[in-house]
Amino acid sequence: MREHTSFQAGGRADLLIIPGSVEELSSTLKILAFHDVDTLIMGNGTNLLILDGGYRGAIVKIGRDLGHFETKENILVAGAGALLKDAAAEALSRGLGGFEFASGIPGSVGGAVFMNAGAYDGEMKGIVGFVQVMSSDGERITEMSNTDMDYGYRKSALMGNGGIVVSAAFSLVTKDREAIRSRMEELSAKRREKQPLDMPSAGSFFKRPPGNYAGKLIEDAGLKGASIGGAAISTKHAGFLVNENNATAKDIIGLMRFVQEQVFLNSGVHLEPEIRIIGEES
Repeated sequence: MREHTSFQAGGRADLLIIPGSVEELSSTLKILAFHDVDTLIMGNGTNLLILDGGYRGAIVKIGRDLGHFETKENILVAGAGALLKDAAAEALSRGLGGFEFASGIPGSVGGAVFMNAGAYDGEMKGIVGFVQVMSSDGERITEMSNTDMDYGYRKSALMGNGGIVVSAAFSLVTKDREAIRSRMEELSAKRREKQPLDMPSAGSFFKRPPGNYAGKLIEDAGLKGASIGGAAISTKHAGFLVNENNATAKDIIGLMRFVQEQVFLNSGVHLEPEIRIIGEES
């Protein structure tokens, strides 16, 4: 699965399926459920690490074939497979503000809505109006409101009920296009300055602990630049674990555990991974 995740590491899945439509997604899920196949749903793979032993079951990737856009007044509807950068560009073209914070997040709409992705003081919770959700067996599609999604920090109700995002309607505001573009360019410049965008990673690896920042705690523990195998802590931003030199998932997990141990010894704070870690160790 290294070709399908931004970490560019990890093992193989028994089966990878990329549906070309919502109907194909439904049919796929029905077949997998009928045969009782363990199934993982993934988006753009930017917040996911498959362990070196791979995944015993089927991985269903929601790709860009499920990435349509529709607009009506200040509502932008985006398919789950749409990339966030494309959704932000669509909002810009329509003169709709509120999506700028997500323009540089390298994930898909479905994944972002699923985990309440956020950056620069914005998060999905603040703009999601409602979500079209397919049941895990592919049998039905229901609508969930923002309240139904029960958003918290990097979590939603979908993490407990197995629902799969088909599309999301974002409630945005009419705004001057140049102001939107300027804000997007400002945030893009900040990312280029502060984040290791030239190296494979899954973005910020750890959740932000209450009242603090994971990157600061890691740096305070003297770990910036530390490495295990091909995995390293970025020298540009200590909150990023990067694939520096053909890292295995084992390297990345080993570095994660080392960071957790050292940060706890230094500050008493236990860092929790923000990324999804799936599969079997080799």
